[in-house]
Amino acid sequence: MTYKDLAEKIFPDIKHDISYYESKYKPRNLKEGAIVTRYAPSPTGFVHIGALLASFCSYSFAKQSEGIFYLRIEDTDTKRTVENGIELIIKDLKNFNITFDEGAVSSEKQNGEYGPYIQSQRKEIYQTFIKHLVQEGKAYPCFLSEEELNSIRERQEKYKERIGCYGKYAKYRDLEPDEAIKKIDNNEPYIIRLKSPGSFYRKIKCNDLVRKELEFPENDIDIPIMKKDGLPTYHFAHLVDDHLMRTTHVIRGDEWVSSLPIHLQLFQVFGFKAPKYAHISPLLKNDNGTIRKLSKRKDPECAVSFYHEMGIPTEAVKLYLATIINSNFEEWYLQNKDKNIEDFTFTFQKVSKSGALFDLEKLANISKTYFSRLTKDELYEQTVNYLEEFDKDFKVVFTKDENYTKAILNIEREQKKPRKDIAKYSDIKKLFAFMYDETFAPQYEDKNIDINLIINYIAKYFGATDDKNTWFNKITEFAEANGYAQMKAYKENPEKYIGHVGDICEMLRYVLTGLTQTPDLYEIMRILGKDRIQKRITNYQNLI
Repeated sequence: MTYKDLAEKIFPDIKHDISYYESKYKPRNLKEGAIVTRYAPSPTGFVHIGALLASFCSYSFAKQSEGIFYLRIEDTDTKRTVENGIELIIKDLKNFNITFDEGAVSSEKQNGEYGPYIQSQRKEIYQTFIKHLVQEGKAYPCFLSEEELNSIRERQEKYKERIGCYGKYAKYRDLEPDEAIKKIDNNEPYIIRLKSPGSFYRKIKCNDLVRKELEFPENDIDIPIMKKDGLPTYHFAHLVDDHLMRTTHVIRGDEWVSSLPIHLQLFQVFGFKAPKYAHISPLLKNDNGTIRKLSKRKDPECAVSFYHEMGIPTEAVKLYLATIINSNFEEWYLQNKDKNIEDFTFTFQKVSKSGALFDLEKLANISKTYFSRLTKDELYEQTVNYLEEFDKDFKVVFTKDENYTKAILNIEREQKKPRKDIAKYSDIKKLFAFMYDETFAPQYEDKNIDINLIINYIAKYFGATDDKNTWFNKITEFAEANGYAQMKAYKENPEKYIGHVGDICEMLRYVLTGLTQTPDLYEIMRILGKDRIQKRITNYQNLI
């Protein structure tokens, strides 16, 4: 019996050889330097913020190089797969405008010429490549039982040895083909292991695009490459898929750095060119002085749905992630007010080697900058979409008079230094509820306000169509006529005056809004108009 006989025994239904797939999935015809990369999640639930970071990073590098970004679903671990898992992933990423050139569109539909892009549908392809290794004596069936494997692990732990199947522990590594076939005929369960050509006492060097040159011991462990159900392990599927889909770059979390010797060895065993690897650091959290990884179980901000529900724009989240991907992005963004993320060129050289603290406060500040750059029309449209999902009652108020609302949103917006007080869509209601009669519910306190002075000013001096200079000159004239001074004169001789013009402004602000701090008073009064102002003065009189 030969290794070929053994391969036929294990895979009697596999008729193609690997050359068939090499011919079917030809190298891509792309410009030099174009990056082909992927996002390859397991359909186990929601997309977390760390996965969003990795996918956004991969998307950005592919797009700026005029390359390909594809979605591959790694669902060979059937125990962890959840219902509609693929759709949930696609929906979460679509919310962040992360789109794919190829890949799974849903659990039923795929797009592209290098599929299937769902691993559970690629079983025959994987088995063809595994059969090739068995034929060449580079892989073998391993009949170790769970009890034997547990016993090996216990011994290795006891004597502080490396954990795994290697050397004397690889019991079936050199089993003759005829003996292996007998065991298979006896229905003894087995998996397929790689017959590792490596030596733990030799070193390999590889260049990581983020971490530069790395050095490891060679892999000498006979890793499983096919499970009992006939599906490949993660490591082997990674090899086949990235080779046949012609992946040029693998961008992933640094928890996979330790797997690099295994992955490089698999490419070496087949004589394939390995993709370039870039291992990015995890997102960290300061938990009462303890720095730890952001946790799906402990931290609500780990789920990308958290930001949607909070009303933080997806674009603002991406802007924040961009500051994590490249350390020079934030300065560039602040200096280029007419640019967006797509105009920035990311580089692997600027990707940090150390983990980044996930800072919600910094995210809020970036979000404020993002909001400050929107036009009133953009802000109105985006806020309506948010309210439709999360606050339908206020949406009715907000959209009742579109022009009125847009005027409110435009307060201190079209100027050199626009206001930066909106961090999330829900802030708009908190900031401007007082501008709408339906949500104006002041809780006045006794502020020693001269209401007759206010009534007199509105009746004789206020003009709703006045420009800002005219408005200021009029209120200054009124103040001086009633024993108040301009600020400079008041500071020089406070005993000569009742107060200063600012005091009158603060009285107006409080009566008309019920607040002591608001955006620009002139803009508020202009938008409210004289009729609404007079009604609010009457309301104040009735409540005090």
